[in-house]
Amino acid sequence: MASIFTKIVQGEIPSYTIAEDDQHLAFLDMMPLVKGHCLVIPKQEVDLIFDLENEDFKNLWSFAQTIARKMEKAFPERRIAVAVVGLEVPHAHIHLIPITKMDDMNFKNERLKFADEEYREIQKLIINS
Repeated sequence: MASIFTKIVQGEIPSYTIAEDDQHLAFLDMMPLVKGHCLVIPKQEVDLIFDLENEDFKNLWSFAQTIARKMEKAFPERRIAVAVVGLEVPHAHIHLIPITKMDDMNFKNERLKFADEEYREIQKLIINS
């Protein structure tokens, strides 16, 4: 059965896409820890990030770096934290999280929810940075 991320890649589930190429997709987390929380995924459905082939692994991190640099410009007062947890969705993914303190990336924190307009504003802010 396809993961929720594969369904996003295939356009079956909408997302607030930040960037995309042939192999990768970056989009806003729909249940973010903080404003601007993004997910970066390979389009190839692979459960564990360390199961990616070496070149695919390197390319995923390079793509994530590009997104993180845009996020640094969008949120200059914050650091961009990185987390790979792998428990929530059986599809390799990298969390990029704008933080001001360590507790901002505590996955036990209550998740935020924004209105569609707010997600679109955050999306536009990152894309245009």
